[in-house]
Amino acid sequence: MRKPRSVRDADVAGKRVLVRADLNVPLDDGRVADDTRIHASLPTLRLLLARDAAGIRVCSHLGRPKGEDPAFTIEPVRKRLHELLPDERIEVLENTRFDPGETKNDPGFARELADGSDLFVEDAFGSVHRAHASTVGVAELLPAHAGLLLERELEELGKLLGDVERPFVLVSGGAKVEDKLGVLRNLGGKADAVLIGGKMAEQLRTDNPLDFDVVLPEDVVGAAAFEADSESGVFPYADLPEGWLGLDIGPRTRERFAAELGGARTIFWNGPMGVFEWPRFADGTKAVAEAVAGADAFSVVGGADSIRALNELGLTDRVSWASTGGGAALELLEGKELPGVAVIPEQ
Repeated sequence: MRKPRSVRDADVAGKRVLVRADLNVPLDDGRVADDTRIHASLPTLRLLLARDAAGIRVCSHLGRPKGEDPAFTIEPVRKRLHELLPDERIEVLENTRFDPGETKNDPGFARELADGSDLFVEDAFGSVHRAHASTVGVAELLPAHAGLLLERELEELGKLLGDVERPFVLVSGGAKVEDKLGVLRNLGGKADAVLIGGKMAEQLRTDNPLDFDVVLPEDVVGAAAFEADSESGVFPYADLPEGWLGLDIGPRTRERFAAELGGARTIFWNGPMGVFEWPRFADGTKAVAEAVAGADAFSVVGGADSIRALNELGLTDRVSWASTGGGAALELLEGKELPGVAVIPEQ
């Protein structure tokens, strides 16, 4: 795998550094609801401060605003970052997506971001699959280096692309098989078992475009309607009542999946097993999270929902790597080139 040059090797003393971080965090009533990504950005910032950078300008997008929108101002994130790392040399710029030139990789906006900086550090792994002004444009204007988080993401995810210790178990869930099809094709063929849950299990049962077998749920937690308090019950998949919806994997499937994961030596998990946001349909995702965390294996978890499940269960520290990038992780594991990485010179 291509290795971009590292911030560890950059001469930053007395220089002004532009850092692209991933500060795209959930907000609740104008406050940061989960600061996991802010914490993930701190090691690179601390390194730059320790090596006497004269100033650090941090940029990031937040949400998907259509132009300037007070609901997506970076101010709550700026406040939290300064609470965690109170140093007057750090400046947090306003939401990059307030400018329409961001998503178009507009050269003018890239120059505006780069102006006054001596070098650029890309540390937003969750955004490097997008060719935006703050991920690609600025790297074409300033000497560019990979931050510590970006380095680690490439290293840990890259292990899944090489020779892995077996048994290798891949677990995939979520709503759409199309979102995961590239990873399933690229990794699933070399996995010893591919376990499928969520809505995508129904899609694969009906029309499996893969050229290998997958393990599908044998029983489901069904609901009469897509509602948190709907009438529900456990059914063999084939006996789900007409018009009912399968909103979670059932207990027999949980046991089967847990057994496969318990014997694994390498694991990749992406996507929930059902509508885990509703407690009555969260047991499948919980069972998978606990099995992944309890396995004596190199385990990588990706995707916002899977990471959220780990966080809520207090299991994040028990997996080998919890990726901060959803789409970026999937594209990397599909074998695609990531524009925000490709633009950084190699080591």
